[in-house]
Order: sequence, then C-alpha cells, then structure tokens
Amino acid sequence: MAGTPVQVTGTVLTTRRVDAYHALTVVAPGIAERFRPGHFVSVSVGGANTAMVTRRAFYVHDVKPEYGGTVELVFSAGGPGTAWLAERRARDTIDLVGPLGRPFPLPRDPVHCVLVGSEYGSAVLFPLADALAERGCRVDFVLGAASADRVFGAMRARRMAERATVTLTTEDGSLGVRGTVSDALPAVVAGTRADVVYACGPMRTLRAVTAVAIEADIPVQVAVEESMACGIGICMTCVLPVIGDDGVTRMTRACAEGPVFRGERVRFEDVGTIPFDALGAPGGGARHVS
Repeated sequence: MAGTPVQVTGTVLTTRRVDAYHALTVVAPGIAERFRPGHFVSVSVGGANTAMVTRRAFYVHDVKPEYGGTVELVFSAGGPGTAWLAERRARDTIDLVGPLGRPFPLPRDPVHCVLVGSEYGSAVLFPLADALAERGCRVDFVLGAASADRVFGAMRARRMAERATVTLTTEDGSLGVRGTVSDALPAVVAGTRADVVYACGPMRTLRAVTAVAIEADIPVQVAVEESMACGIGICMTCVLPVIGDDGVTRMTRACAEGPVFRGERVRFEDVGTIPFDALGAPGGGARHVS
C-alpha cells in the first residue's frame, strides 16, 4: 500500500497564512496513510467549470492522523491556479491524487544530516526531519529566502533542533545571516561533520548546494521543483537531464523517476535543454561519470 497513489475528494479542514505563503490542511486519509517524506500530490484547481485543465503539484508539509488522516500543503499564490486554491475555505472540497513520486531515501544507520531549504521548498523537509530523528540521526537545518517573510519553518526548525543547529539566511539581511543557503552551507557541513545533505528549493539553489556537497565529498539528495502538469509521467513537461548509474544521460521525468534525485547526477547547467549527448538526442553521445 505504501506509496501507491489514490485519487480522493478531500475536505479542507483549515486554511492559514504563514508569512508570504498559504497553508492548506485537507482531510485525505488514503493519501496520508501512504505518504513518505518527499512525496507530492497533484491538485485539480479552478472548480468544475474551468479552463485550467492541468493540475498543480505540491509537496506535502505535514501529515497527521486526525479525521483518519490529513495532509498539509504550503504554497505561494503566484498564478491563477494557486490563487484559486488560496481562496478555499474550511468545508470546501478539492480533488487530489497522491502520494506521487520517489520519496527521500533514508539512511540505515544514524548519521549527521544537514537539511537545506529555500523559500517554501523548506516545507518538504520537516516530515523528513521527523523520519530521520526516529532513526537516531542528528538533523541540522539551513533555511533561507530573499527576505524574512519568505523564510519558511524557522520556528518549527528551532523546536525540532534541540541538540543541533538552525542557520537562517536572507539575501537582504532581514533575518539571520546575509546571503544564501549555499553561502552558509560549507561552514555548517564542516561544523557538524555532516554525512549527507538533503535539499529542496529553486533549481539555482539546488545547483549551488550540490556543488558544496561535492566539494565536501558527501552525498546530496535533492527534491527538484519542476513544473509537473500531469504528475504521473505522461505529459513529459517535467523532464530534466540526469546521469544514470551506467553513466548515460537521459531525459528523466521528475514526477515519476523523481522528484528526489542524487544531486551530483542532475545536470543542472543543462536543465531546460536537451543536451547533445543525451540518449536519443541528435548527436547520440553519452556523458559518463567516473
């Protein structure tokens, strides 16, 4: 059952504003019981009579057992679809499919983990932090955004990190350290003797975080933020170049083979293109890893 997606009509339980973001808690037992950290859901937006036919994908921030199981989504109202969702109120219903995608892999043994989140991408890290803590892992946070109102989860991270650290960054210096999460990450990795980095945020952030992890010679798992229209691997809108175990670059569906990938395998510099050496591309070569 775990991870098998279902389609449910969920009832909105609560809505709230969290600084610059919206948080929506939906009663969705079938999804909640199958959820693993890193999964996402796709939501139908616009109502029954709408021209917005494509769904919107959202990472799950929280899952609770109340009412048979609830899921909480955190998002920014940046377009007509998310604006419609932000207007939902308690007792409204929405159509969800989930859980979808490949979740975060968890270590078998207790290790030191650094969780890096930018903007509302931080939301997906909190169920991961809970799962890691249950396995005896140390969890340190690096959370950031452009400004203080766009840093998500600072208070929750501080409550969770009783024996660890929370580093906050803002590009305008309005909260924590001035700069980006990738600017602060090297010192955190060194200071905590981190064994692994987990990250979620915009692609430019994941690229920079991955570079830091590679420099420190530790593994990095990234949850990518790609547009996922169908969420199940049919429409091919979310493909990105990823190097496989055989060293061959393939155009890989973020929604089906991801959204969690090994950071060093994602060709961030080529996202948005089809590299000439990708399998099946004109040129027909393949990039190999050593």
